[in-house]
Amino acid sequence: MMNKQTLRRCLTLVAGLLLTTWSVGAAEHKVRIIQTNSAGDNVHIIDPATNTVVGVINGIEVNHGAAGAPDGSRIYVSNEADTTLDVVDAKTLKVISKIPLSGHPNNIAIGRDGRRVYVGIIQAPGGVDVIDTGTLKNVKTLATKGSIHNAYVTPDGKYVVAGSIQGKTVNVFDTQTEQPAWTLEMDLGVRPMAFATNPDGSTKWIFVQVSGFNGFAVVDFATRKEIDRIKNPDLPPGKATVPAGSDPSHGMAVTSDGKTLVVCSRLNNFL
Repeated sequence: MMNKQTLRRCLTLVAGLLLTTWSVGAAEHKVRIIQTNSAGDNVHIIDPATNTVVGVINGIEVNHGAAGAPDGSRIYVSNEADTTLDVVDAKTLKVISKIPLSGHPNNIAIGRDGRRVYVGIIQAPGGVDVIDTGTLKNVKTLATKGSIHNAYVTPDGKYVVAGSIQGKTVNVFDTQTEQPAWTLEMDLGVRPMAFATNPDGSTKWIFVQVSGFNGFAVVDFATRKEIDRIKNPDLPPGKATVPAGSDPSHGMAVTSDGKTLVVCSRLNNFL
């Protein structure tokens, strides 16, 4: 185990909500937040500079994950009602294609070059569907140990990382070969993840939130082992805990400068 004080000096824990950011065209250099709505059929586009809704995508029932093309031309949204990946034109905000998936989807990720979208399949037996954005076809399913809630692409674009709640695993795939790289078995279900990088941009740590734990595990990418488990602050006096079976900590992200890990604590529900 690494020294916890050393790790905590590297990280700042604050409450927050993990959303998808999307650049609206390379030339414009505008950033938008894509806010999905799993209880409805619309997706909101938010300008973080003004905190206002600047667009709405309609007609995607029980939308879950979202990702934006690097060139700003499209938005991809997983559609739980239709078991599809819906492709949205970023200018018109209209659905232009619905790509059938191998099972019920959850969250998604897009490759750095925009050529592939990776869709986590939560329906058993699970896996990660690989979508070719040129042909708009589902070209293959990457087999995983357990069904998948979250899929990510590492900051350097070299790996797809998929977490299974039921399988209690972190599944890592090489994006070039689209073959398994390694799998780590955990003691609890794997939920949201975030990544810290080395100076050369390669992946240093995976921060892994796990079921029923108010905090997160730290996985060393090079050794493929859990090296620490960090607990969020205790519940303040007078605050009620979350219901049994709920996740006390769900959602996190590393800031763009790589210096701060933002962690959502449902127990504390404040900064």
